[in-house]
Amino acid sequence: MNDNNIVEVLLVEDNPRDAELTIRALKKNNLANRLFHVENGAEALDFLFRRGNYEGRTDSSPKVVLLDLKLPKVNGLEVLRSMKSDPHLHTIPVVVVSSSAEDPDIKAAYD
Repeated sequence: MNDNNIVEVLLVEDNPRDAELTIRALKKNNLANRLFHVENGAEALDFLFRRGNYEGRTDSSPKVVLLDLKLPKVNGLEVLRSMKSDPHLHTIPVVVVSSSAEDPDIKAAYD
């Protein structure tokens, strides 16, 4: 496997400004050399499960997922549930990055 194809960080963020700030912070700390960005929950699931536009993707699963909760198409909590219920994805660490101060969202992410 070609080492250049390994995705170590998957950023799932629909807000272009927040995505840019996150990418900039990761680059500043030399953590974004292997980063892939998707803009909605459906695209994140397609990427993770290698389907749709990502069918046949041969690189490895990300080492960590930075996941916004408030996403179009499929919300972040559904992405998280799908990952944690899959035997191949459940061990990938997920960092929830959200401006949501709503206790139910935060509690649901921990659950």
